[in-house]
Amino acid sequence: MTMLQNLTDSLKRAAKSALRQAIGPAIGSCVVAYFVYYAVQGDRGLLAMNHLKAEIATAESVLDQVKAERERMDRRAQLMRSDHLDRDMLDERARTMLNLSGPRDVIIALPPAQVEGDASAEK
Repeated sequence: MTMLQNLTDSLKRAAKSALRQAIGPAIGSCVVAYFVYYAVQGDRGLLAMNHLKAEIATAESVLDQVKAERERMDRRAQLMRSDHLDRDMLDERARTMLNLSGPRDVIIALPPAQVEGDASAEK
C-alpha cells in the first residue's frame, strides 16, 4: 500500500505543479483576450471607428450640399442688393411673392404633380 500511496502522492504533486504552471498563462491569456475583444468590439473599438467614419463621410456630403445651396442663395441675394440691383431678378421675385403676372405674360396651367406612392392618384 505504501507504494500505491507514494504513487498517488506523486501524482497529486505533479498535478498541483502543472496546475500552478498553467494558471499564470491562462489568466494572462484571458486578460489579453479581454482587451483584444474590446479593442475590436468596444464603444471605441475598430468597428465603432469604421461606423463613425461612415457617419462623418455622410455628414461631410450633406455639408457640401448645404454649402453649395448657401453659395447659390448668396449669389441671388447679391443680385438683389441696392448697390447692384438686377431688374430682372427684382421683377421675378416680386411676381413670385405677390402672385402677379404681366399683361403680356402667357400663363400655362399644369396639372397637379402626382406622387408615385399616392393611393388616391391611382383611383
